[in-house]
Amino acid sequence: MTDAARAAYVILVRDRMVDADEFATYGQKARGAREGHAVTPLAFYGKHEVLEGPDVEGAVILKFPSFAEAQAWYRSPAYQEALKHRLAGAEYRVLIVEGV
Repeated sequence: MTDAARAAYVILVRDRMVDADEFATYGQKARGAREGHAVTPLAFYGKHEVLEGPDVEGAVILKFPSFAEAQAWYRSPAYQEALKHRLAGAEYRVLIVEGV
């Protein structure tokens, strides 16, 4: 399987909310930032249990057709505009991981 054919997952872990208004703005802008990208939400702040490490407030898992497409979404002007509000609204850890 070529690298381009492997799905990739963006995992966003919210550690702590710091400004609910900024975070609400992020939510509105982030929805719009998905347009034009082949993204499938797999988990979205649902019930969770931390088995190891520090507690988290929530998590999101987004599936993309490839690592490059996940990077393109994250680096897109629309998501970068939304990102400013996420950074002001909450503390997160975010990563892209390639599937098998």
